[in-house]
Amino acid sequence: MPWPAGDNPLRLCRMALGSDNQDMSRTLYSILLICIAALGLPAQEVLRGEVWVDIEPIHGEYVDAVYPLDTQSVYRRALEESAMFYSAMIYGWSFDYDIGERTRGIAEVFELTPLGVIPFGDPGLFATDVQVRDMCLYLWTDYRLSAEQRRRMGIWKSGTVRTAQATGYGPLGNPVERSDWISIKKTVLEDAARSAVRTMLRGSERNRPKEVRGYISLSSFPKYWVESGQWAASARFRVEIIEIIPFAAY
Repeated sequence: MPWPAGDNPLRLCRMALGSDNQDMSRTLYSILLICIAALGLPAQEVLRGEVWVDIEPIHGEYVDAVYPLDTQSVYRRALEESAMFYSAMIYGWSFDYDIGERTRGIAEVFELTPLGVIPFGDPGLFATDVQVRDMCLYLWTDYRLSAEQRRRMGIWKSGTVRTAQATGYGPLGNPVERSDWISIKKTVLEDAARSAVRTMLRGSERNRPKEVRGYISLSSFPKYWVESGQWAASARFRVEIIEIIPFAAY
C-alpha cells in the first residue's frame, strides 16, 4: 500500500512540510491527489524509486541560477528525474564503446543512444510518498508498466544479459538552469554506465578489445552525492554485449 494504514496522505504532507509553507503544501496536495486516484487501479507490474532534490541548491562554491527553488521547480525536477530513470530502466540505450589506448593515441569514446523516453507527465508515473528534511525534498514514485513495457523488461531479464555496478562522475555546474540541471545528472549517469561496461570487460576479456557494441539499462534508481567538488552517482546496470571487435581487426 502506498500509504500506512490509518494515515491520510494530505495529513502526511502537512506533517512533512509544516504549517509555514502553505504554497508548497498546496502543490503537494495536487500531486498526491493523483496518487489517491491511482489506488483504485487494478494490480499490475510496478517499478518504484526515490529521488531527492535540493530546495536550496548550493554545492561548494556553486550556486544554482534559481535560488532557492520555487515550489513548482522542486516538484518538476523530482518528477523529471524520476521519468529519466524509468526511461533508462524500461528502454535503456544502445552503446558503442571505443575503449581507446593511450600508447596508440586512440581516445576513449562512449556513445549512448536512448531506445525510448518516458516524458514528463506520463500517465503511468505516480507520486506515492514525499518528505522534506534538511532542505531537501525526497520523493518516492511508482511507474505502472504497460503490456509493451512489461515485454521490454522481460528482455532485460533474459539469460544473455549480465549485471554490473559502477560509479560515475560529472561537474556540478555553475550556474545551472533547469534544462542544464537534468543534463548534468544525465551526464553523471552515463559516465557510470561507461564505467560499468569497462569493469565488465576487464573481468571477462583477456585482451583489451578495440571496440564493443551492445545494450545497457538501469537495474534500479541510482544514488547521487557530491564528492571532491563534483557529482557522483552509483548505479547498477543490465548489460548485453552483442559485438566485440579486437585490435587485430585493424
